[in-house]
Amino acid sequence: MELRQLQYLVAVVEEGGFTRAAERLHLAQPGISAQIRRLERELGQRLLDRTGRTVTPTEAGEAVLPYARAALAAVEGVRQTAQAHAGLLTGQVAVGMVAGVAGGPVPAGTPDLAALLADFHTEHPGVEISLRESTSERMLTAVRRGELDLALVGLETAGAPPGLALHLVVDLPLVAAIAPGHPLAADPGPLPVAALAGHPLIGLPPGTGLRGALEQACAEAGVRPRVAFEASTPALLARLAARGLGVAVLPRPAPDGAPGLRLRRLTGPEPRGRVALVWPAAGPARPAARALLARLRAAFDAAGPLTPSDA
Repeated sequence: MELRQLQYLVAVVEEGGFTRAAERLHLAQPGISAQIRRLERELGQRLLDRTGRTVTPTEAGEAVLPYARAALAAVEGVRQTAQAHAGLLTGQVAVGMVAGVAGGPVPAGTPDLAALLADFHTEHPGVEISLRESTSERMLTAVRRGELDLALVGLETAGAPPGLALHLVVDLPLVAAIAPGHPLAADPGPLPVAALAGHPLIGLPPGTGLRGALEQACAEAGVRPRVAFEASTPALLARLAARGLGVAVLPRPAPDGAPGLRLRRLTGPEPRGRVALVWPAAGPARPAARALLARLRAAFDAAGPLTPSDA
């Protein structure tokens, strides 16, 4: 087994085909195909399904991929560690961020991730930083698989997800944002989650931390949420609620741009909107990723998690 064979396998899976993998690696397609077939013969297992329009890993290929990625990361870590000891920090860092950070901008008072990444890149121009946006669920899976070094995600609960460590950045109660004239807007006090039953809701898409927190709270209250409208940011949720299309579930404080909304804190149980920085429990494998993680944690430590007292 050769390291280049593992590199080719990972590239083909990530690109979904041999042609794009060859373009990415600047190699001839037949050579890549031949090396992967040699790897399959050596392992005695077919690793790739070539029958469809897109090349996908077989069950055995899915099982092998995490180890292939770990081997490649370990070799890269050796190289970067040697360079770091020479006083030169280089390499790559893959960062994930849930789309809009849990469906919307990080509230005021927390460090700006884009600014932190820019400052780190200025100090370490030899480090290549990639940033990916997706849902929290996909980001957590990507960190576990080693596809990402760290990620800023929304969480349903305060505890660390299996196999990961975390640094809590935001921890806010969720509120119901209601347009004046709505039956639930009359009482300014806390709103039991069970009272949402039967009312059209406006929420973030499935896979986001806030949507998961809402669904979990509704399950505990014994009600089934009826999400009539979905949007990608709390600001858009608030605007839809202000037009009377339903009750928006948002982290407190509500975003600007929708004046007049009645905000009622949800209780029984109390769902919360949480944003956390996560990374592998054993720590990132690459020195550059460890350096960036230390920088981000220091910035978040200095600011402290955004809590209701800050809102």
